[in-house]
Amino acid sequence: MKKLAIPYWIFTVLLAALMGLGAIPNMMSSPEGLAVFEHLGYPAYLLPFIGAAKLLGVIAILVPGFPRIKEWAYAGLFFDLTGAMYSNIMVDGFSGAMIIFLIGYLLIAGSYVYYHKRLRIRTPNATNQLSGRAL
Repeated sequence: MKKLAIPYWIFTVLLAALMGLGAIPNMMSSPEGLAVFEHLGYPAYLLPFIGAAKLLGVIAILVPGFPRIKEWAYAGLFFDLTGAMYSNIMVDGFSGAMIIFLIGYLLIAGSYVYYHKRLRIRTPNATNQLSGRAL
């Protein structure tokens, strides 16, 4: 179990740091965040909403239990990262900043994969538990 817990928490804490550190300035509508949003062509009122959604997603993946909410949180963080990457590519093209997105995807994938490995060991019917079906 420790073999799975250590990489899971490493990926998850790094993911929480990456997304959480971006969420707080977004929620506070920092001037830097507003400048980025303006550059990308998004309205300013969307920034605190995205920040709050990211922060809720981070909380959801850190709190034990609630497997269905965790699934939605991982999906939401993935879509947030994908939307940010797409927006950056469309406005600025490919650049060296794409490495941040690659790191984000690796952290999401690592945390998600190890979350499911841990879940499978704890509850043999974990896959069916998420879908609400019994074997």
